[in-house]
Amino acid sequence: MDTVVSAISEAFHWLENELFSVGETAITYGSVFRFLAILVATYIVSLVVQKALQRYGDMRSSFSRSSLYALKRITHYIILLVGFLVAVASIGIDLTKFAIFASALGIGVGFGLQTLISNFSAGIILLFDKTLKVGDFVELESGVTGEVKEINIRSTIITTNDNIDIVVPNSEFVAGRVTNWTMRDTYRRIKVPFGVAYGTDKELVKKAVLEAADRVPHTLNDESHRPPQVWLVEFGESSLNFELVVWLKPEAVNRPGAVNAAFIWEIHTALVENNIEIPFPQRDLHIKSWHADDAVHVAQGKVSAKSSKDKPKQKERPSHNDAADEI
Repeated sequence: MDTVVSAISEAFHWLENELFSVGETAITYGSVFRFLAILVATYIVSLVVQKALQRYGDMRSSFSRSSLYALKRITHYIILLVGFLVAVASIGIDLTKFAIFASALGIGVGFGLQTLISNFSAGIILLFDKTLKVGDFVELESGVTGEVKEINIRSTIITTNDNIDIVVPNSEFVAGRVTNWTMRDTYRRIKVPFGVAYGTDKELVKKAVLEAADRVPHTLNDESHRPPQVWLVEFGESSLNFELVVWLKPEAVNRPGAVNAAFIWEIHTALVENNIEIPFPQRDLHIKSWHADDAVHVAQGKVSAKSSKDKPKQKERPSHNDAADEI
């Protein structure tokens, strides 16, 4: 028994040994352990509070996921800050002396921490601002597109449609131009360009392409939005240029590449089924010298080409549209 008491006494005596001093305050082993224990307890309390907020948000369907995420992150930062200040005060350091630390931090910012402080401030702004939230589909000025997965204190994680996570500094969202495709509404209209040969009946083109749009499952059939339309937009060098203007369903807005490919697939199928020629760039060729045999061959070629054109072959429709199944 005496041995156990002696060991405990020696342990307490060892905890009182001084490691270093901050001004007039001596930092001992015991104060360091107390500091770390308070930080660990603070982190555990933060996790418990976040889980409680998550359960509260799950019980209320009116509570949006983005607002719940912002509330959890802000609560987490506040609890950690309070816990850190309590831990510092527990080891006997006067908090008013942090002015010296703040001055040193200001010098550090001047020498190379501007980016870190800028990203931290931008992260706080994003959490309070409603222009960007978790779940939005965004396009950055650099060309990066994807869904916002996390808004952290220094950076934001964006997941692309290829399931690639991209870490973007928060300052890029505040200082740069950001296109938010789903900020206020999840409905979006796209324009799919295509061209046909001169001389084609535009009414036939319209009928065929509208039928193609109906076959794509991403087309929105809602009375509150306009139905699909076909616009003749330009007289091109080698073609009549049209655009299929169509509203998309909400689940298709986040997959622009696959959706555009799905519409192009069906448009091509519809044009082939209706024997509508898809043009290619053409140039006039003027020949100054001409041989009689060449003229005969060319004439025969024209006749054979014309005869083959008079009898178009009916092509079978492709059985599968891979892009349409991508969503």
